[in-house]
Amino acid sequence: MGHSHSHGPRADQGGGRSQSAAGRHRGRLVAALVLIGGFFLVELVTALLTGSLALLSDAGHMAADVVTLTAALGATVLASRPDRGGRRSFGLYRVEVFASLLAVMVMLAVAAWVVIEATGRLGQGAEVDTGPMLVVGALGLVVNLVVMRLLASGARESLNLKGAYLEVLADTVGSIGVIVAGILVAVTGSALADTVVALAIGVFVAVRAVMLGREVFGVLAQETPPRLDAAQVEADLAAVEGVAEVHDLHLWTLTSGMEVASAHLRLTVDGDGHAVLDAAQAVLRREHGLDHCTLQIEPADHHTEAESRW
Repeated sequence: MGHSHSHGPRADQGGGRSQSAAGRHRGRLVAALVLIGGFFLVELVTALLTGSLALLSDAGHMAADVVTLTAALGATVLASRPDRGGRRSFGLYRVEVFASLLAVMVMLAVAAWVVIEATGRLGQGAEVDTGPMLVVGALGLVVNLVVMRLLASGARESLNLKGAYLEVLADTVGSIGVIVAGILVAVTGSALADTVVALAIGVFVAVRAVMLGREVFGVLAQETPPRLDAAQVEADLAAVEGVAEVHDLHLWTLTSGMEVASAHLRLTVDGDGHAVLDAAQAVLRREHGLDHCTLQIEPADHHTEAESRW
């Protein structure tokens, strides 16, 4: 009666399926990686041949997409592996969060490189072949839109997939920028627009990276998930018949789509531990969508070591 652990199916319990949100979208990640990886090579070669910094910066960003998608895919595979050594009681689910952190670092590195390159080119003359630039920019836009469609549903559930989705979203904006830059260079005959667009892409990528980074550090710091109100969760548990007091309540995110709760529930004098346990679990699941919970039931006359000292 002391502890209750409520779990869904685990990968190591015969289901062969990761509990994490990202694991449910692994096939879409593979398709996205194939599309992005293939087009990256096309864009890189074209950027070098045309001399377009905007196109080269977009290719650099697409390289970041490849790294991010590969890390995201690898994380979902690792997260679904069972713990055979007995030392990882939470499995490898947190690997997905570290993959998101890698995405942040890659995005910031690409943004810094683009800004440095664009700043160095300001005031310098450069020739840009706009024909191939426009064609590849348009094709890149189509590829990115397809990949965004593939990742959209998973991005709403998984921080790992959200990192990949934001990378592709930023790259979609980059493709639009390449098209705009190509048109302006063709009309004005000046490569300045190409440089300015490259600079804008770098700034946009940096902003998106910082926003994602804040979410990642929130998970690593074990902050209460944004959708949960700790005071309300405590109040709902305290309202369960037979509960006299709720203490040591903790709410955190193990990985995307897997929020965890733990709490101590002290019973009233006539409280039924089994009934309280069932009711508390039902409240957490029904009212707050929490399936991964550990509840410690304490008799009415139970005192902690700290209380005994007082």
